[in-house]
Amino acid sequence: MARCRLLLFLAALSSIFGLLHASAGDADPIYRACVDQCEKTGCVGDKCSQRCNFTSVGSPIDGPWYLQEPLYLRWKQWDCLSDCRYHCMLSREDERKKVGLKPVKYHGKWPFQRVNGIQEPVSVALSALNLAVQFHGWVSFFILVNYKLPFGPDRKPYYEYTGLWHIYAIFSMNSWFWSAVFHSRDVDWTEKLDYSSAVALLGFSLILAVLRVFNVRDEASRVMVSAPIVAFVTTHILYLNCYQLDYGKLMLLDHIAGLNMKVCLAMGMLQLSLWAVWAGVTHHPSRWKLWVVVIGGGLVSLLEIYEFPPYMGFVDAHALWHATTIPLTYLWWSFVRDDSEFRTTTLIKKAK
Repeated sequence: MARCRLLLFLAALSSIFGLLHASAGDADPIYRACVDQCEKTGCVGDKCSQRCNFTSVGSPIDGPWYLQEPLYLRWKQWDCLSDCRYHCMLSREDERKKVGLKPVKYHGKWPFQRVNGIQEPVSVALSALNLAVQFHGWVSFFILVNYKLPFGPDRKPYYEYTGLWHIYAIFSMNSWFWSAVFHSRDVDWTEKLDYSSAVALLGFSLILAVLRVFNVRDEASRVMVSAPIVAFVTTHILYLNCYQLDYGKLMLLDHIAGLNMKVCLAMGMLQLSLWAVWAGVTHHPSRWKLWVVVIGGGLVSLLEIYEFPPYMGFVDAHALWHATTIPLTYLWWSFVRDDSEFRTTTLIKKAK
């Protein structure tokens, strides 16, 4: 009898902790009842999910094998439970709106409207635009240093940071690609790839900031500067992929309280501070562009901290952050091109 009481107590305690770590929306008993009912019937009101007729691997429950769900749809892992959660979320939000209540999060995310199976269509589109701007900036830089600026006696560009900016472009495009994939469908593997690629980009950006601001040109010195940052970033990426992420938990003040967000903000603010100090002391002809990027980057970072529900179910603070990075990225690559011309001209004058 005592063992039964102990088991009941532990079960109740685990349920309490589960509710504490849930978002306000998915802790709502009306929402939970809706999801339970939908899993049994496949319908929420007059909206029914065809995926409730398939197993978790995409095979039809009743029907021949050739009626399986296509692979290009299965990778997003939409299933009966996810569809039920989505339709119950929309239904519950409509009810809350009628009585004057504000939107709440469900399973750590705001209530977004899907478009053709895409979870956050505006963020996906803006991530794709950022990827395009990064590609344009990198190609224009590549053409400038390889076809327009003179080469040194060793048949290499005078600009000492050419290779580093090429690597930076690869990290940037990789990060925005996985950002688009993640916002298309938030599942475990897309989340980890998005976070890992973002951390890798911020880590390399910090290395690049240190090397350029302090004008580190010796290879041995570059390795010494980069090694501790690479070690830290690698350790953090392993943490993200091997341990449970605490991103978006209600008890941890959503984004800012998670360790990953703290690390990203710390690396971002550190490199912005380095560029800001350098812009204040250098006589670089394009330092005003650097000032705009630094100040703009600092201001738009607030959108990652002070978020708000998506307007009309589509545009939230994170989507606006994606939008503001587009002109900043264009200006940033303009500064990089100017820097390559400035350094090349300076080194040619010194050689004479």
